[in-house]
Order: sequence, then C-alpha cells, then structure tokens
Amino acid sequence: MSRAVHSAFQALPEVDVSGLYADELETRRTAARALGAACRDAGFFYLVGHRVDDATVRGLLAQAQAFFALPSEQKLEYYIGKSSNHRGYVPPGEEVFYGGARDQKESFDLCFELPPGSVDSRRDPFAGANVWPALPGFRDAVGGYYRAVFELGRRLLSGFALALDLPETFFDRFVNAPPSQLRMLHYPPNPAPDVTVGIGAHTDYECFTILLPTTPGLEVMNGAGEWIDAPPRPDAFVVNIGDTLEMWTNGELVATSHRVRKVSEERFSFPLFFSCDYEVEVAPLPQFVSAERPARYPPVKAGEHLYAQTLQSFTYLKERLSRGELSLPAGARPLSSFGQEGKVIHERNPR
Repeated sequence: MSRAVHSAFQALPEVDVSGLYADELETRRTAARALGAACRDAGFFYLVGHRVDDATVRGLLAQAQAFFALPSEQKLEYYIGKSSNHRGYVPPGEEVFYGGARDQKESFDLCFELPPGSVDSRRDPFAGANVWPALPGFRDAVGGYYRAVFELGRRLLSGFALALDLPETFFDRFVNAPPSQLRMLHYPPNPAPDVTVGIGAHTDYECFTILLPTTPGLEVMNGAGEWIDAPPRPDAFVVNIGDTLEMWTNGELVATSHRVRKVSEERFSFPLFFSCDYEVEVAPLPQFVSAERPARYPPVKAGEHLYAQTLQSFTYLKERLSRGELSLPAGARPLSSFGQEGKVIHERNPR
C-alpha cells in the first residue's frame, strides 16, 4: 500500500478564515498557514469566519425544498440530458461512480452563467446559460447563493496561494469564467436493505469544494484508510481539496476520497465545485518539482479533466459515448484516479 498522504485524523479540523478578509498581509498569512496545515493533515476541514449570511442560506434551502417536492414528471421537464451544456435536473441513479454503485440522490445542477453564444461550446462544453425552474423566487435565491459562495471561493483561492508560499494573486488569472458548478443535492430516506450508499466514494475534480450540508451522512477517508464521519456544524461550510490542486502542487496537497452513506432522514447538500477556466493547462508547478520529487502528473487542460470525469459518470453521457456521439479527451484519466483510495485502487488495478 502507498504511503499515507494524510494523518489518521478522527474528526475534521476547523479553520477560521476571517483573517483572510483583513487589511494586514501578515494577518492574512496567519489564516493561510492554518488553512494549509488543515489541508496537509486531512484535505478536508470545517470553514468558519466566512461572510455568507444566514438569509442567503435560508433562501437556498427553501427553494431546494420547493423544487424537490415537485412531482417527478415536473422535475424531469428540466432533465439534464435535454440541455446542451450539462445543466438541470439529475434523477436518482443517473450517476454511477467507480465500482458501479448507482447513487440514490437527485440533484439540480447549475454553473457559472454566460450569455448564450459568448463562448464556443466546442472549446467549453459547460459554458452558457443555466436552466431555471419556473418557481417563484428560485433564480434570485439560488443565483444569490451562488454569487456569495463563489466570492468566498475567490477569497479562499488567495489563501491557498499564500499557504503554498506563492504570491497572493497567483491563481487569479486562471479564474475568469470557470465551469464552477453548484449542485443542489437531495437524499431521500431509503429503507431498502440492498442500498448502502447515497453517493459512492470519489474525489472532486476541481480546485476545491465548498459544501453546505443539512444533516449527517458525509464520510471522509483518513490517512489510515478509515471512513470518518463528518457531520454538519452550525454556521460552518465543509471544504475539501480537489484533483486540480493535487496536480498543481504535485501531490503536496491531496484530494481526499469521500462518500455519502445511506441516510435515514431527508438530507440536502449544496456543494460548489470551485474550478479554474476550462482552457487552463494544469501541471505541477516548478516550485513543487525537484530531482527528489519529479513531476507525477502530465499536463492536462482543467476543463478536459472535468469533462472526462463527467462523461464517465453520467448515464446519459456514457450512452452518447457508446454511440460515438462524444469522445473522451486524449489522455483522459479513469474515474477514482486521485486521492488516497484512488491511488490504492489503481496501484492494484493499473490501466
């Protein structure tokens, strides 16, 4: 088995990021050091000290409850397979992660919004406008939450730069119109004895994820290979490293495998996957490469990695792949290639 990449933590660390909003650089550096320590220790942490207000969160939750209470046939009017840029409603069982377990959740997915036709879809298949359900207040409330958490992501990005001893604005040029997706996830209680997971084990594909969960269910793999419960905390987000930061840092920061177990009570979860722009080439930065630590990841376009992983996990896209309507980007990595669990899987079963 490969070396442990995180500690054998038994609970997620907490990071107060209020210092990242300070005028004094040294205060921002202090907060960034705590951020970096949590990422190296666990790759996952509770984030407090943010500036996303309660009213914004309550508005999002109310709209999620209203949408998922609709009849199935009404939700399927917004089926993601009808969109041209992978946005809309995802019914239960649509996603299949490594190992073949179908998810038990349903979702409504939206992304960074651009005017139709402003970006060539052949260069960025995720670009364009969102699908908005015809529910009173949905667009204002959900769009408002997206903007607030996306701005938190920009603040975190500067913190990651400082934590890695890079200039504070180092990553800013890579984030202009990224395919940063917000997923509104709904996990209904499922008493079926053959159902064991709500969402299968995986890592996230982007730079990092800012998650707002409402009830327990999230489990995170620690450095000893144990699944650790990560219940929600009041006024806290859960943040984790994604594949892109693992590649950029040549494994200095590692994406952590996680899953959601079968839930006994209704659960909502709202991850925003903070990405860089589709065309950005991601490869180990020179600061993290040496003779003793050669580059472990070949260069890849950030968007193509996201696209390849998405193509391999959504049923409607896999069907289009099998029919030859779509193709994987050159050099696409298989699912579960990152994180501690992924490294073990692919050492045992190389492709």
